[in-house]
Order: sequence, then C-alpha cells, then structure tokens
Amino acid sequence: MNTTPSRPTLSLKPATPAKPGRRKPFRVAGWPAVAALFAQDPDRVEKLYFDDRFRADTGAFCARLAEQRKPYRLVPAAELEKIAGSAMHGGIVAEAQPRPILPYPPTLAAEWAKAGRRLLILDGVSNPHNLGAIVRTAAFFGIDRILLSSHKAQALPSEAAYRVAEGGFEYVDIHQARDFPAALAALRPHYRTVGTALGEYPGLDQLAPAADGRPTAFIMGNEEHGMPPESLTACETLVTIRGSGKVQSLNVSATTAILAFLLAR
Repeated sequence: MNTTPSRPTLSLKPATPAKPGRRKPFRVAGWPAVAALFAQDPDRVEKLYFDDRFRADTGAFCARLAEQRKPYRLVPAAELEKIAGSAMHGGIVAEAQPRPILPYPPTLAAEWAKAGRRLLILDGVSNPHNLGAIVRTAAFFGIDRILLSSHKAQALPSEAAYRVAEGGFEYVDIHQARDFPAALAALRPHYRTVGTALGEYPGLDQLAPAADGRPTAFIMGNEEHGMPPESLTACETLVTIRGSGKVQSLNVSATTAILAFLLAR
C-alpha cells in the first residue's frame, strides 16, 4: 500500500562551525532522509532540490540554506530524476557531506559497556542496500552505533545505503576496526561477543543473558560466505537462527532485525 510520508514539525539545530575534511557530497533522497539530515546536522547540506509536492514543506530548509548562501531550487519532476540519478527520489534531494566513518580504538569497548551501549557488528556485509537496511533497523530500535570490520568486502556508507536507510545514518555512529580479530578479542572483557552462523550451533532461542552481566554484541558476516574463520574463532559464542528448513537462511538485514529487537529488549 502506498502512503504519503508524514511531515512532522521540524526543529533545526543551531549553526555549528564548519567541519574540516570536506568530501564529495552524497545525494540524499526522500523526505524521511532529508528531514532527518536537516534536523540532526543541517550544516552538512550543500544544495537542495524538490518538486512541487514539497513546495509548502521546505520553508525552514530553504531559510536555513539562504542564511548560509547555499542554493535550493524547485524543479520539475523530470529534472529531479536527473539530479537524483534515479526515479526513486521521493520528490526531494539534498546534496550533503556524508557523516564520517569513525575510528575504533579498543579503549572504546570499556566506555561503551559501562554506558550500557548496545552494539551491532558487521564483518563483511557487502551489499550497500543491506547496510542501509541494517542502519535503518538500528536507528528504529535506538541502537546508536555499529562497528564495521576491515573485511575487504565490507560495504561502506554510500548513496545507495543512505537511500535505503531512510534517515537512519543521522542517528547511528559508524565505526570501523582495522584489526578485526584483535578488536573482537579486546571486546570480550566488556561485551559477550555472539556470532551468527549456519551450522550445528545452539539456536538463538537458547541464548540467555550473560551470567556476569556483560552486554551482548551481535556479529553478522558476509551474505554469501559468512564470517571468516579467524572471526568465528574470536567470537565467544556462536548461535544460529533455526527456521522451517525450506530455505537455507534469512537475508542478513532480516537476521539483524531479529537481533536488534533482542538487544532493544
């Protein structure tokens, strides 16, 4: 069923000093993603385009850009499709600096665990659409950080991932660990590291809270190959999600949604 996205009253954050290290901007499309961008970090926006259906809803956005002498335009739908590079633009497109990928020094593990931060870890999830769906899920459940491995196939934030995330990237910090097995080992004193895998492992329904009270960090591997052997070895516990057996497994973003729900509980 197609529905018109809701357009809540927006509260824009005050201007902040310009940030160093400018990169090529991403095209961020669709009302949820653009609204989240303006609500969370409007200074990253460089240009704004919208068609007639959003004429009445973009006043605050345009006023903000006018203050900063940045361009915005009402454009015909055909031109907006060319700007977006896709017909799936939702009627509004911003060009904006992407949020940075943050480093992961192992000292963060103790800090996060002490603060009760929930954690999802991706080890080689390669499809940008899956990354976007996972980020959207994390934001939905209030999980505000994801740790990426240094796996050569690991998808990184991109226009495609931003499009699928529906604004989720504005609420989730993305960190990346360079030496991933070592990072998992460093997590273990502070988090119970639980890897998901196919095979004769205990079912997810058998997973009880850690006896010592450590929070759980769930790790998902590559869509086709799963986690590398060294990552599997570094996990404290391995579990599998059992189904009917009619298909082998869930899509990694569907698996992550189940795990994020458990973390949110």
